[in-house]
Amino acid sequence: MKIRTRLFLVFVLLVVLGFTALVRWIADDLRPRYLESLEEGLVDTANILAEVVATDMAAGRFDPQTLQQTFAGIYQRRFHARIYALDKFDVEVRVYLTDAQGVVIFDSTGRDVGADYSRWNDVARTLQGEYGARSTQEDPSQPSVSVLYIAAPIYVGGELQGVLSVGKPAYNAERFLAVVKQNLISAALVAGLGVLVLGLGLYVWISWPLERLSHYARAVQAGERVKLPHLGRNEIGAAGAAIEAMRQALAGKDYAQRYVQTLTHELKSPLAAIRGAAELLNEDMPLQQRQRFMANIRHETQRIQELVDRMLELAAVEKRQTLEQVEQIDLAELAQDAIRSLETQLQRHDITAYNSIATGLTVRGERFLLRQALLNLLQNAVAFSP
Repeated sequence: MKIRTRLFLVFVLLVVLGFTALVRWIADDLRPRYLESLEEGLVDTANILAEVVATDMAAGRFDPQTLQQTFAGIYQRRFHARIYALDKFDVEVRVYLTDAQGVVIFDSTGRDVGADYSRWNDVARTLQGEYGARSTQEDPSQPSVSVLYIAAPIYVGGELQGVLSVGKPAYNAERFLAVVKQNLISAALVAGLGVLVLGLGLYVWISWPLERLSHYARAVQAGERVKLPHLGRNEIGAAGAAIEAMRQALAGKDYAQRYVQTLTHELKSPLAAIRGAAELLNEDMPLQQRQRFMANIRHETQRIQELVDRMLELAAVEKRQTLEQVEQIDLAELAQDAIRSLETQLQRHDITAYNSIATGLTVRGERFLLRQALLNLLQNAVAFSP
């Protein structure tokens, strides 16, 4: 597996783990925050009702039966309150009062009048002058839903007369939590997907130049003539430029060595012929023979010039990395042009060249390079013809 692929997979794993941990942490912290909000509202309600009851007791107007009838009417009320995603249709609050000993003297549900609540935390702590609250699971069919009770003291004339406790089930809070968790998960998925897409874009942005650089390096290693791709003005581009400079330096050294070897080999024969003719010219000989040796010297000199010109042309071709002027080329016309260029050599060797390429046959390429290749073939054919 490639290193950049491993890095991307590690990035994906970190994103998944990071978003999962974040969602779990936020979701776990939501429940206490919702219960805190519910409890804060119950504190206000309990203290308001406790003061109302204390006022009625001080005036001698407090009647548990009247309060019971009031709550009976409250429980029968039907309404529709759309609270964000929650539809509420009835009142779910339970209210009970105890005397100073913790005995229930009023219960809005009517079920526990006369019961001893002095040991329940909400009543016991309030009677002791502390903040009284408790959370109790009252419905066995819903073990995950608890009822939160908040108590407030009832003072009449500065003396503690009892406790008023307000209870409310927390299942609506659970519904709110479920909706919020679902929205949180959806948002985390969208955000995580966005981060992964950005990460993928970053991966492609970084890995694509690396891939192009890798292909270029392999092509150079294989001896292919390839142009350095555009890699950007960054560290990758600098690495590519360094490889290209190294390739050119090595190619220049290798080419210079091959150039010198080839030129030395090719020049041996004409130089030997010139040396031999020059030595013979120092001797007395007939004019006709002297002229023949002079013609040989001129011929070998022309041969050296042709070798030098040919090597210079090959050097120009060797330096080319890409095609520069690509066009549609007529092969018959190109061959005829090459034959005309070698007409003198053909006559010297008494060779006749025929162009049998059909007219209209074309290829797409660079005229200079194709002409040089064809000239090389024809020159080799002329040079090694019997």
